[in-house]
Amino acid sequence: MGGSVHSEPDVEESESLRSDANIAGPMTDPVPGPRTEPLGDDVSRETPPPMDDTPIGRAAQVAVEALGRAGEGLPRPEQTRIIVVANQKGGVGKTTTTVNLAASLALHGGRVLVVDLDPQGNASTALGIDHHAEVPSIYDVLVDSRPLSEVVQPVVDVEGLFCAPATIDLAGAEIELVSLVARESRLQRAIQAYEQPLDYVLIDCPPSLGLLTVNALVAGAEVLIPIQCEYYALEGLGQLLRNVDLVRGHLNPTLHVSTILLTMYDGRTRLASQVAEEVRTHFGEEVLRTSIPRSVRISEAPSYGQTVLTYDPGSSGALSYLEAARELALKGVGLSYEPHAHIGAQNNPNMVEGIQ
Repeated sequence: MGGSVHSEPDVEESESLRSDANIAGPMTDPVPGPRTEPLGDDVSRETPPPMDDTPIGRAAQVAVEALGRAGEGLPRPEQTRIIVVANQKGGVGKTTTTVNLAASLALHGGRVLVVDLDPQGNASTALGIDHHAEVPSIYDVLVDSRPLSEVVQPVVDVEGLFCAPATIDLAGAEIELVSLVARESRLQRAIQAYEQPLDYVLIDCPPSLGLLTVNALVAGAEVLIPIQCEYYALEGLGQLLRNVDLVRGHLNPTLHVSTILLTMYDGRTRLASQVAEEVRTHFGEEVLRTSIPRSVRISEAPSYGQTVLTYDPGSSGALSYLEAARELALKGVGLSYEPHAHIGAQNNPNMVEGIQ
C-alpha cells in the first residue's frame, strides 16, 4: 500500500495550524489563520483577507461608505426650511421621496419633522410610526387645534427624525375643515407654535388639491415635486402649478417651486432619458442633478416599516436619496454642488430595478 494519508509530519503541521489559529478542540479540517507575509517591521504581519472580493462583501463596503458619508454632516439652514412634497398624480414616488429624503437629511445631521397629511398614512407606516385610530395625529392638530408637540413621535431607527402621523380620521378632515375659522392656515399656525428646534419640515400631501394640500401650501415656503420618468409624467402638473400660483398670490407670498426630483429612472430605456431631458428643459435649475432609480429595495423597505436608508443602506436607492438630500441641503444655503463618485442613476444607468 501507499503511504498513510495522515503522516506524522502532517499531524504536527495541523496541530501547529490549530495552535496558530487559536482553535480549541480536535481539528478535523485545516482552518486558515491570519495570513502572514514578509512585510516590513513597521507593517502588521497579520493581513486579513479583503472584504470586498464577494458581492456581499462589496455591498457591505458600499453601505459602510454610504453611512460614513452621511455622517459627515451638511451645513444647516439659518431658519427652518418647510418643504411641501406634492403631486396630485398618484404613483410618482411622493411619499417614498418624503420619507427617504427626510431620513437622509437626518442622517446628515439635521433635525427633521415629517408631517403626514395623506389619510392613507403611508409615510407613517414607512417610518415605523404607530398610527392606528386612537393615536394622537395630525387630524387632532388640524381639527381640534391640538398642539403639534403632543402628536409628534420620534423615529426609532433614525436619530433626529420625527413624524406627525396620519390616521384614518384624516379622510374626513376636509369636510370638517370647511366650517372652521382660518381653515387654510391651521397647519401653518401649528408649525409656528412648535417649540422644538428643527432644520427641515417635510410635508407629505395627499394626491389631491383639496384643503389638506392647501394647508400644506400655506404652511410651506418651498414646493418639491417628484416626477417619475415615465409616460404621462407631466400630466396634471399644470394644475398643481396654477394652485401654487393662487396660494402665493392670496395666502402665502413666499411660496415657490424650489425643487423637481426625477424618480423611477430606468437607464435601460430611452423613454426615461427623453422624459428627464424634457423636464430639465422645462424647469431648468429647479431640477436636481441627482435622480432616483427604479429600485426593488425602495419598494420593499416600507413593508418592513423602514426607509431604504436603514433597510439597505448600500443599495442604489439609498445612495441616490443620500445624494439628493445633500444636493437639496447645499442648494438651500447657496453652495455649489458636486456629485460624489458612483452616485445617482444619472451617473450609472445600471442602477435600476433588479441590478443591486
